Amino acid sequence: MDAATMIPFLKHLSAESAKVINPLFFNPDLQVEWKEDNTPVTYADKKAEEVLRELITKEFPDHGIVGEEFPNVNEDAEYSWVLDPIDGTRSFAAGTPHFGTLICLRHNKQPIWGVINVCALDRLYIGNNEQCWMNDRPVKMRETKDLSKCFLLTTDPKRPYLHHSIEGWNNLLAATDQYRSWGDCFGYTMLASGGADIMCDPKMSLWDMAALLPVVRGAGAAVSNWNGNDPVGSDSLVVAHPRHHARIIEILNP
Repeated sequence: MDAATMIPFLKHLSAESAKVINPLFFNPDLQVEWKEDNTPVTYADKKAEEVLRELITKEFPDHGIVGEEFPNVNEDAEYSWVLDPIDGTRSFAAGTPHFGTLICLRHNKQPIWGVINVCALDRLYIGNNEQCWMNDRPVKMRETKDLSKCFLLTTDPKRPYLHHSIEGWNNLLAATDQYRSWGDCFGYTMLASGGADIMCDPKMSLWDMAALLPVVRGAGAAVSNWNGNDPVGSDSLVVAHPRHHARIIEILNP
């Protein structure tokens, strides 16, 4: 699963799923349904995942597939894919471009390749835990020397208060500089390409997280769950430059 094999295939997956999604973006006729877990889904979510599954199965028939919209297939295979056809469906349905397609290849359930395709903005991020490219250009996290100057992002400003220490989150807001809800996968692309410094999500699903890890790690980020442990198999994520990550975890967990 080297770069010569994977990068062209990941680009192909991204391009084909974008052919489904982009024509339906900001479409007044788009219908939004609500699933049992109170999250939205559209025809674009379902059709894009179908396209991804078909292409993966054709190329790698022995690989497993875990997706948000359809049942898992052979998920305990040595190699498995984790798919979120539209991460940020609320943004997609609202007509804002802060959404993307997430594609992850795992080896023994460890993410080894990740894609964040912000297709509305034509920004394709590919990472392998060691390197990260945006539209074929290598990108890295910026290094902001002082935590007080760091730009903090989260997906939903309400959620940290619902799932973790209120004191810890308020302390992090006080310890950092600007704070925005440029969330879902878009926020992680901001970190990877040097536009922000910290991203915290207090509650996530496997398909929300898996593809992000090889991308942000490849861009030089330190990653953990909210308590500072391995995020793989967890349901929260904190990403920052290694200079600040340990201190951020301390602040979040007073």
